[in-house]
Amino acid sequence: MAFDDPIVWVLIIAVVVFLFGANKIPQLAKAIGQAKREFDQASKDIKNPSASSPSTAPSTEWQGILAQPATPAQTTVTPSVTSVQLNDPLILAAQKEGIITEGKTRDQVATELAWKLKQQSSS
Repeated sequence: MAFDDPIVWVLIIAVVVFLFGANKIPQLAKAIGQAKREFDQASKDIKNPSASSPSTAPSTEWQGILAQPATPAQTTVTPSVTSVQLNDPLILAAQKEGIITEGKTRDQVATELAWKLKQQSSS
Protein backbone atom coordinates (compact mmCIF):
# COMPACT_ATOMS: atom_id res chain seq x y z
CA MET A 1 0.00 0.00 0.00
CA ALA A 2 1.66 3.25 -1.20
CA PHE A 3 0.77 6.92 -0.86
CA ASP A 4 -0.03 7.15 -4.58
CA ASP A 5 -2.99 4.82 -4.06
CA PRO A 6 -6.31 6.78 -4.04
CA ILE A 7 -7.78 4.56 -1.33
CA VAL A 8 -5.00 5.61 1.05
CA TRP A 9 -5.81 9.29 0.48
CA VAL A 10 -9.51 8.68 1.02
CA LEU A 11 -8.72 6.95 4.31
CA ILE A 12 -6.39 9.79 5.41
CA ILE A 13 -9.04 12.41 4.61
CA ALA A 14 -11.69 10.37 6.45
CA VAL A 15 -9.48 10.15 9.55
CA VAL A 16 -8.78 13.90 9.46
CA VAL A 17 -12.50 14.70 9.16
CA PHE A 18 -13.27 12.26 11.96
CA LEU A 19 -10.61 13.73 14.27
CA PHE A 20 -11.16 17.44 13.66
CA GLY A 21 -14.75 17.62 12.46
CA ALA A 22 -15.98 19.09 9.20
CA ASN A 23 -16.35 22.66 10.53
CA LYS A 24 -12.75 22.84 11.88
CA ILE A 25 -11.02 21.90 8.62
CA PRO A 26 -11.44 25.34 6.92
CA GLN A 27 -10.14 27.05 10.07
CA LEU A 28 -7.17 24.68 10.12
CA ALA A 29 -6.43 25.35 6.44
CA LYS A 30 -6.66 29.11 7.02
CA ALA A 31 -4.27 28.92 9.97
CA ILE A 32 -1.78 26.86 7.96
CA GLY A 33 -1.94 29.35 5.08
CA GLN A 34 -1.44 32.31 7.39
CA ALA A 35 1.52 30.62 9.09
CA LYS A 36 3.08 29.89 5.69
CA ARG A 37 2.67 33.54 4.60
CA GLU A 38 4.24 34.78 7.84
CA PHE A 39 7.11 32.32 7.47
CA ASP A 40 7.72 33.38 3.87
CA GLN A 41 7.67 37.07 4.86
CA ALA A 42 10.10 36.47 7.72
CA SER A 43 12.48 34.48 5.56
CA LYS A 44 12.34 37.23 2.92
CA ASP A 45 13.18 39.83 5.59
CA ILE A 46 16.14 37.76 6.76
CA LYS A 47 17.49 37.47 3.22
CA ASN A 48 17.02 41.21 2.54
CA PRO A 49 17.30 43.11 5.85
CA SER A 50 17.35 46.55 4.17
CA ALA A 51 13.71 46.18 3.10
CA SER A 52 11.60 46.86 6.16
CA SER A 53 8.00 45.84 6.40
CA PRO A 54 5.47 48.70 6.39
CA SER A 55 4.14 47.73 9.83
CA THR A 56 7.48 48.55 11.54
CA ALA A 57 7.61 52.17 10.42
CA PRO A 58 5.76 54.59 12.70
CA SER A 59 2.72 56.27 11.21
CA THR A 60 2.75 59.97 10.41
CA GLU A 61 0.47 60.57 13.39
CA TRP A 62 3.06 59.09 15.75
CA GLN A 63 6.09 60.72 14.09
CA GLY A 64 5.08 64.14 15.42
CA ILE A 65 4.49 62.78 18.90
CA LEU A 66 7.79 60.87 18.94
CA ALA A 67 9.69 64.00 17.84
CA GLN A 68 8.48 66.03 20.84
CA PRO A 69 10.84 66.29 23.82
CA ALA A 70 9.80 64.45 26.97
CA THR A 71 8.28 66.48 29.78
CA PRO A 72 8.73 65.54 33.46
CA ALA A 73 5.26 63.94 33.50
CA GLN A 74 6.27 61.69 30.59
CA THR A 75 9.66 60.73 32.00
CA THR A 76 9.75 57.16 33.18
CA VAL A 77 11.75 55.78 36.06
CA THR A 78 12.25 52.35 34.55
CA PRO A 79 12.35 51.16 30.95
CA SER A 80 10.04 48.26 31.67
CA VAL A 81 6.79 47.29 30.00
CA THR A 82 4.78 49.01 32.70
CA SER A 83 6.24 52.49 32.81
CA VAL A 84 6.39 54.26 36.14
CA GLN A 85 5.68 57.96 36.02
CA LEU A 86 7.25 60.45 38.41
CA ASN A 87 3.90 61.98 39.39
CA ASP A 88 2.39 58.60 40.25
CA PRO A 89 0.91 58.65 43.79
CA LEU A 90 2.19 55.13 44.47
CA ILE A 91 5.74 56.15 43.59
CA LEU A 92 5.49 59.31 45.68
CA ALA A 93 4.21 57.34 48.69
CA ALA A 94 7.00 54.78 48.31
CA GLN A 95 9.64 57.49 48.12
CA LYS A 96 8.13 59.13 51.20
CA GLU A 97 8.59 55.82 53.05
CA GLY A 98 12.23 55.67 51.95
CA ILE A 99 11.83 53.00 49.28
CA ILE A 100 14.13 53.27 46.28
CA THR A 101 11.89 53.19 43.20
CA GLU A 102 14.48 53.59 40.46
CA GLY A 103 14.75 50.57 38.18
CA LYS A 104 11.63 48.87 39.58
CA THR A 105 8.28 48.25 37.99
CA ARG A 106 5.10 49.61 39.51
CA ASP A 107 4.17 46.14 40.76
CA GLN A 108 7.52 45.74 42.49
CA VAL A 109 7.16 49.13 44.16
CA ALA A 110 3.61 48.31 45.28
CA THR A 111 4.74 44.98 46.77
CA GLU A 112 7.63 46.58 48.63
CA LEU A 113 5.43 49.42 49.92
CA ALA A 114 2.78 46.96 51.13
CA TRP A 115 5.44 44.90 52.91
CA LYS A 116 6.91 47.99 54.59
CA LEU A 117 3.50 49.27 55.71
CA LYS A 118 2.62 45.83 57.06
CA GLN A 119 5.86 45.77 59.04
CA GLN A 120 5.11 49.23 60.49
CA SER A 121 1.58 48.30 61.49
CA SER A 122 2.67 45.09 63.24
CA SER A 123 5.31 46.95 65.31
